[in-house]
Amino acid sequence: SPGAYSASPGIELVRQDVARFLQRRDGVAAKPEDIFLSTGASDAIVSILKLLVAGEGPSRTGVLIPIPQYPLYSAAIAELSAVQLNYYLDEENCWALDVTELRRALAEGRRHCCPRVLCIINPGNPTGQVQSRRCIEDVIKFAFEEKLFLMADEVYQDNIYAEGSAFHSFKKVLFEMGPPYSEVVELASFHSVSKGFMGECGFRSGYVEVVNMDPEVKQQLAKLVSVRLCPPVSGQILLDAVVDPPKPGDPSYELFISEKTAVLSALAHKARLTQEIFNKSPGIRCNPVQGAMYSFPRIELPPRALAAAKEQGQAPDMFFCMKLLEETGICVVPGSGFGQREGTFHFR
Repeated sequence: SPGAYSASPGIELVRQDVARFLQRRDGVAAKPEDIFLSTGASDAIVSILKLLVAGEGPSRTGVLIPIPQYPLYSAAIAELSAVQLNYYLDEENCWALDVTELRRALAEGRRHCCPRVLCIINPGNPTGQVQSRRCIEDVIKFAFEEKLFLMADEVYQDNIYAEGSAFHSFKKVLFEMGPPYSEVVELASFHSVSKGFMGECGFRSGYVEVVNMDPEVKQQLAKLVSVRLCPPVSGQILLDAVVDPPKPGDPSYELFISEKTAVLSALAHKARLTQEIFNKSPGIRCNPVQGAMYSFPRIELPPRALAAAKEQGQAPDMFFCMKLLEETGICVVPGSGFGQREGTFHFR
């Protein structure tokens, strides 16, 4: 019954279907026992961070996160008293991830903590970029060399719009790289029903797959997820529908594929429209929206606006967003909520 508790890691049948979905997606074997269902991807991300955070003072766990980032990461790191280590995405190069910047952040972090975790959001939130396969290979090599645990937030994997862009899962690339990487690099990858073409966020359903995790550590993860009993069962059932959609020949396939295509086509059209209109607007510059559901335009604010924001005790981009809301009814989110390079201003 959907009103009953399930097993803590999730309903076995659903975990089997998630494993089959991953196997179809990546061409790599997946095991149900490596999959933990969760209350949205957020819950799984926090669980993995809890597992990895330890130590005090200089031995405290450092977590590398992209800037701009989805604020779940900074909030969870603060809650767990871990150390946030920022690496900046390259805005001038369509928010690309540069391993040189990762090395800088890691070296800086090692002066005052013990970096153990590298978080990646691909496709990007709030930045809308899609990482190239070459970039993912470089990140995996970096994690291997520096003995970092990889957390790959891949909840927007269905949302790819730009010509020449494609989603490459970290797990698929890892196994195609082969040994020693495929045998050693520890990876947790996340997905949810909140995004993609489903967007059923209120059901709070997602999963994490762990790869190359020590069996004894995985046993501790099983204990950790048992504390919250189980994810919402109705959400688990919905997740099963997402990972096991209608197939060609099924009675509902034609309707399913037409609805899916319509939703993703509309999002792709809006992504292009957003970019085009922003880049025609004075004082706004916007990178191509390659994937996910967001653009993160940069705004140039005149000195009087900066002064007025200061007078009101607001961040300049918050001042802009409030003015935009009051004068046009358009609601956007200030870039300062996601992190940005000093002296730059954005909104999502």
